[in-house]
Amino acid sequence: MQHKSFRAMMCPIARTLDRVGEWWTMLIMRDAFAGFTRFEQFQLSLDIAPNMLTRRLQTLVKSGLLERRLYSNRPPRHEYVLTEKGRDLWPVLVTLAAYGNRHFAEHGVATRLVDRATGKPVEVVVADKGTGRILDQKGFKYSPGPKADAALKLRIRYADARQEGLSGRPEWEAFAKARKEKATRARTVS
Repeated sequence: MQHKSFRAMMCPIARTLDRVGEWWTMLIMRDAFAGFTRFEQFQLSLDIAPNMLTRRLQTLVKSGLLERRLYSNRPPRHEYVLTEKGRDLWPVLVTLAAYGNRHFAEHGVATRLVDRATGKPVEVVVADKGTGRILDQKGFKYSPGPKADAALKLRIRYADARQEGLSGRPEWEAFAKARKEKATRARTVS
C-alpha cells in the first residue's frame, strides 16, 4: 500500500518522516549504528521479509542515509554503510529510545544509553548548542523560515496565538482559507 508522499511539504518533520518514518527504516538505522552492514545481519536481527528489507534499504540508499558498497565480487555482495547524513540521525534515535524507556517500558528498561568511559547511564535531553538551554515548549517555538509560504506563516501565527492563551480563531480561519486555496490551485495544475 502506497502512502502519501510528504516530500513536497514545507514542514521539516513531514519531509523527514517521508524518508525515515516507516518503522522498519528506523530499526534498520538502529542496527546500522550497532555496526550491522550486511543484508543477512539486518534480516536476522529484525526477522523481516527479504523483499521488505530490500525496499527499505533501497529507500535509505536513495535518501542518502546509507551507502551501498560492493564487498565481494564472487559472488557479488553488497554492504550498507552509514553516510554522514545517516550518522546525523543518531541524536534522533537516542531521543526516541529515551522517550520509549520513559513512557513505554512497562516490563523494565531493556537498553539504556551510557557514557562509554564510565559506563554510567546518561539522561537524554535536547539542548540549544549555542546556549546549552534545554529545549522546551515554554522557551522555544517555531518561526517561519525564508521559504515559508503564506499558509505556513498563518499556521505558525495560529500556534503562537494558542500558546499565548488566545483563541486564535482569526488566524485559524485565515490559515484554513489559504490551505483550501492552495489545494484548489494544486488540483487545477494537475
